[in-house]
Amino acid sequence: MSGDGGSEQTEFRESDRLVALTLDEQSIGRGSPDQEHERAVAIYDILESNHFRIPETDAGPYWLKLGIVERRLSFEIMTQDGAPVMTHLLSLTPFRRIIRDYGIVCDNYYNAIRTASAAQIEAIDMGRRGLHNEAADLLAQRLEGKVSVDFDTARRIFTLIFALHWKG
Repeated sequence: MSGDGGSEQTEFRESDRLVALTLDEQSIGRGSPDQEHERAVAIYDILESNHFRIPETDAGPYWLKLGIVERRLSFEIMTQDGAPVMTHLLSLTPFRRIIRDYGIVCDNYYNAIRTASAAQIEAIDMGRRGLHNEAADLLAQRLEGKVSVDFDTARRIFTLIFALHWKG
C-alpha cells in the first residue's frame, strides 16, 4: 500500500466496513472539550466512509473499540451485534516520530493560516499531507495480515490516533 492510493489488491465486500467505533474511556480517558470534538470528528469521518476487513473472516460489518493495553493501541473487533471477532494490539512506538512531526507541522499550518502567504500555507500543507500519507502507509503495514484497510481508511484511523495524542 502506498500514499498514491495503494497497490494492495484487496477486494472489499459491502460487509467489509466499520459500522461502529468507540473509545475505551477507562484506558484512554476523557479529553478536553477540544480533544473530544477532534475525536468525535475523526470517528464520524471513519464511519462515514471506510473499508475494513478481517482476512479469512466473513463476520462484517464490524464494531471497533479502541483502547490502550500495556501502552499499546488495542483494536477490539466485534460484529456489529457485539460478538467478539478478535483483538489486535498495535505498538505505537513506530508512530512516535510521525505523531510528533505531524503535530509540529499541524501547529505550523494553523499558525500560518493567520499570517502566511498562500504559497507558504500550501507548502506547509503539502508537508502535512505527506506525513499523513506516511502514517497511513505505516498503519496499513502494521495491520497487515490481521486487518485489511484501504488507504483512505488508514488515513482516517491515523487521524483518530493523532487525535488521541493531541494536547489541544
